[in-house]
Amino acid sequence: MTPTARLLAGTMLSALFLAFPAAAQSTGDTSPIDHVEGQPPATGAENTASGQPVETEAANAPDQTPAFANQTRAPQPAEMPKVETTTVAEGLPHLWAMEFLPDGRMLVTAKKGSMHIVSKEGKASAAIEGVPEVVSSGQAGLLDVALAPDFDSSKRIFFSFSEPRDEGNGTSVASARLVEDGTGAAKLEDLTVIFRQMPSYDNTKHYGSRLTFAPDGALFVTVGERSDRETRVFAQDLASGFGKVFRIDASGKAIADNPFISSGGAQPEIWSYGHRNLQSAALDGQGRLWTVEHGPKGGDELNKPEAGVNHGWPVITYGVEYSGGAVGDGITAKEGMAQPVYYWDPVIGPSGMAFYDGAEFPEWKNSFIIGGLVSTGLVIVHLDGDRVAHEERVPLEARIRDVKVGPDGAVYAVTENPSAGSSSVIRVSRAD
Repeated sequence: MTPTARLLAGTMLSALFLAFPAAAQSTGDTSPIDHVEGQPPATGAENTASGQPVETEAANAPDQTPAFANQTRAPQPAEMPKVETTTVAEGLPHLWAMEFLPDGRMLVTAKKGSMHIVSKEGKASAAIEGVPEVVSSGQAGLLDVALAPDFDSSKRIFFSFSEPRDEGNGTSVASARLVEDGTGAAKLEDLTVIFRQMPSYDNTKHYGSRLTFAPDGALFVTVGERSDRETRVFAQDLASGFGKVFRIDASGKAIADNPFISSGGAQPEIWSYGHRNLQSAALDGQGRLWTVEHGPKGGDELNKPEAGVNHGWPVITYGVEYSGGAVGDGITAKEGMAQPVYYWDPVIGPSGMAFYDGAEFPEWKNSFIIGGLVSTGLVIVHLDGDRVAHEERVPLEARIRDVKVGPDGAVYAVTENPSAGSSSVIRVSRAD
């Protein structure tokens, strides 16, 4: 019996593992920092001097040391812009993702399973018809949304969601045409589920999931390893879809030059593996994929996934178990496993991620802007080649679920208040 088959046969055991404090993460909690076990992170409101790391609190794993300079706690840049915020839309349902339409309106997904179009004036449409049923408890829900590269002509969108299945549930990707009738109503037509993370599993944790189109039209799909001790080990198993980045075409098929397409027993859609829970993904200015994944208690990671690369979870990781004990053998490096480009301890709780190439903030050009569910603001990571040179944080005093750069060059952040079941969209612009 294969390891994946054994997992399918043993899913009833998962309830035993849920009793352990193994792999909870920030999503699904009802306050910004109350859930944090260990040291909460810096928000950026501490006024740490430029040239010094913004994070000054103690690490959850103080005995771990970075593998190279600036792998963690990189200094802040000398020049950091002042910002101001404007509420664009409020009173929205609890959102998970947003995407700008070509005309400047926003297409948003709500965790409980609805999709809406938000006007430039901040008014949300009625729920778009035709969205499939989703699991929405815990960390599950209607997840990311992306426009097809040819959206202007095809009107096709792609979205990921926690799909209910006979064997449990899992992250799936669907494609459909977004059809508007001119009266403000819209529906999804020609909907097809093009890809399913397999195997299915019966819990409500660690789904990922971000969707990112590469310049060649390939679609990257990020997923989690479903959190439990029983499932996390399958991040290392190429026969399993847990803890992976997939690379597929618009119909859901594996791309012909994927690294494991000819490997016996491997899922051919796999691009990289050994991931924990990837909820951030974006392309850089060269069209290369970068991701951020949730770590354990400490150890959120910025990575640049490449074909066939093993990113190590759960064999190597920074941070510790929520119980305070070591993850596995407690090692942070091993031959054949990639080091993260950058890591955070304490965690920031990464969410949406965008590459900045706008005019509003010249200081942020060629940087990644990452939403912080735990740091409750924006995390700006400045690159020097393929390494991090500087990190700064913009406090927004809210859990940030998604981040996008608008057509005007400003940064738009989706906030969430899970206890109230609501979200807002705020615009972050230059104050001086």
